[in-house]
Amino acid sequence: MAATSKGSRKGTMNGLPDWGLLLGSVLVYLFLYAPIAVLILFSFNSTRSTQVWSGFSFEWYGQLLADPTILQAFRTSLTVGVIATLIATVIGTMTALALSRHRFRGQSVADTAIYAATVMPEIVVGVSLLVFFVAVRIDLGITTIVIAHVAFTISFVTIVVRARLAGMDRSVEEAAQDLGASPVQTFFRVTLPLILPGVMAGGLLAFTLSFDDFVITYFISGVGSSTLPLKIYSMIKFGVSPVINALSTVVLVATLFLIFGGSRLLVRKDNT
Repeated sequence: MAATSKGSRKGTMNGLPDWGLLLGSVLVYLFLYAPIAVLILFSFNSTRSTQVWSGFSFEWYGQLLADPTILQAFRTSLTVGVIATLIATVIGTMTALALSRHRFRGQSVADTAIYAATVMPEIVVGVSLLVFFVAVRIDLGITTIVIAHVAFTISFVTIVVRARLAGMDRSVEEAAQDLGASPVQTFFRVTLPLILPGVMAGGLLAFTLSFDDFVITYFISGVGSSTLPLKIYSMIKFGVSPVINALSTVVLVATLFLIFGGSRLLVRKDNT
């Protein structure tokens, strides 16, 4: 009798049967990803309809590649993303090393500031940066977009790299210094190779956030410096078309590729 009761409880969780949990999970995933699946599907529709499927076609992707304004917006997003990622990765890695390896007055404040930047509303960040650029009389454009993207991606890089440093065995660094290596040599020959997967994962995360950002970029972009998300927003004002679906699909695939690459780097680091 006890065995029967134990077996009946094994297939439940908080009174719910296994099939109920599975059904709930499926419904949640459908709610989250069904609209994205529909968007991808209709980017291959043979007609301009975004509601009725008429057949398979790559026509809208061809129009996407033939539009010079979209290509220019893509180049702008790519340029901003690469520059901002390089700067944010260097500064974020240095910040993570400083917070992990040293103790100094005001460290708790610095920790709080790093984590607060990741949850701060983007509209607040965008407005504050706009006010700052206007106050110091910096013309809005690609330069201000790069500065803004560096400012809000540094925290993400710092958190990722700091997590890698927390799981690193410091005895390896101490052994290198005992053998005569200077602090600089220890960093480039020992520390950096060990944390490199974390640094690359943080860089990929920074690039993804920069490439996809809309709210902050909307406030601090100038004339002729539209990024891809801003281009999509300007196009959607005239209605949803298959070209927008195709463009959104390209952005989605690129983002998923970067996220997958970053996650693979972190998993590889954990397995070494």
